[in-house]
Amino acid sequence: MSVDAATVRRIAHLARIAVADNEIEHLRGELNAMLAFVEQLGEVNIEGVEPMTSVTPMAMKMRDDVVNDGNIADDIVRNAPATEDHYFVVPKVVE
Repeated sequence: MSVDAATVRRIAHLARIAVADNEIEHLRGELNAMLAFVEQLGEVNIEGVEPMTSVTPMAMKMRDDVVNDGNIADDIVRNAPATEDHYFVVPKVVE
């Protein structure tokens, strides 16, 4: 894939970057080099390679998925102006 000058201008416009006319050719070359590198990556044989989650082998820490209130309901509503049964009491706003 090759990028032309019109595409460079469009990319700059979409990115909200001011690009002078004398910079277009330089940016065009850089974008084409990046796209060529990405095309090279597509040629790499990755058959049998497992996806990585980290650069070092590690096991994720697991914990039980248990729902609880944290046993801190009193602490949460302590500074509220009005509470009732561990809930915030707010004025009615809809009639």
